[in-house]
Amino acid sequence: MTSTDAPTNSLAPYDAILLVSFGGPEKPDEVVDFLEVVTRGSGIPRSRLATVGEHYFLFGGRSPINDQNKALMAALEHELAGRGNTVPIHWGNRNWHPFIDEAVQGLAAQGHRRVLMLTTSAYPSYSGCRSYREAMAESLAKHAPDLVVDRIGNYALEDGFLDANAAALRQALEELPGARVVFVTHSIPTDMAGASGAPEARGAYVTWHEEVARRVHAAQGLADDYDLVYCSRSGRPDQPWLEPDVNDHLAALKERGVDRVVLAPIGFISDHMEVIYDLDTQARQTCQELGITMARAATAGVAETFVAMLADRLVERAAQAREGGTLPCAKGCGGTGCCPNPRDPRTPAIG
Repeated sequence: MTSTDAPTNSLAPYDAILLVSFGGPEKPDEVVDFLEVVTRGSGIPRSRLATVGEHYFLFGGRSPINDQNKALMAALEHELAGRGNTVPIHWGNRNWHPFIDEAVQGLAAQGHRRVLMLTTSAYPSYSGCRSYREAMAESLAKHAPDLVVDRIGNYALEDGFLDANAAALRQALEELPGARVVFVTHSIPTDMAGASGAPEARGAYVTWHEEVARRVHAAQGLADDYDLVYCSRSGRPDQPWLEPDVNDHLAALKERGVDRVVLAPIGFISDHMEVIYDLDTQARQTCQELGITMARAATAGVAETFVAMLADRLVERAAQAREGGTLPCAKGCGGTGCCPNPRDPRTPAIG
């Protein structure tokens, strides 16, 4: 049977899936080396990285992201197997072992010829979209020029992601009825945010978050009164980043008489460091100091609706490949023109 004769739920012509993520250290001895990779080109001296990585040491020097990626791979493998797909799922990171280079070399050594890539970033931006595509293009050029890697695009506006976040918010509001809902995502530089998305729909990083917040809140049947704030700011102090910061906003809410909040981390697909430190540790401490009662909604994680949506996207992309066409990134985002490199737009990236 040729790929064009494949069943509608087939992943042909792809012979492997590659989950690509940020990466994180597994033990204290890896923290500084990991941060050296993350901050390469920023000019931060190695002697300062132990201070920069203090939040990793608070959790034993180990990031939760790796276990969460393993859990997502297992859940996705189970979902696909239930549909009759037994394509192997591999894993590579941009910033730590297993690096993308290691994953690409392993795929080539095992004889794979066409691979479908899924990243753990749900939203378009240079840091969450194109940087991964550039890293993949560079790795293929160095290690496996004959290997073809396609990808599915960002998926925050898909029903499966929205439904998982809506269910998580509903549960948190049951824990803390009547609380003010504060949606949280990762801050990025304002110029990067403005350039995100397709050429005809720039600014998608913010507009997608606004749409997700609107729809997830509306699913609760509540009045249209909530907030979208940011966490995890880094970089030069003189560089504008998206605001308000979650801690500053909590203080502003307290001044307005708000004393109960639910933080809903819609910008993240799992409870990795930006969630367990920035929200569960820092923001919770801020709430305690202000006298605000706080609950935190879960991330999508391995919710059935989320995993099923990812499987749907993989199958849809495979169908497009069998037809010889391309599948657009998603609504408001598009192919090679989205999320340009702010330093060198000519840098090669996979589509």
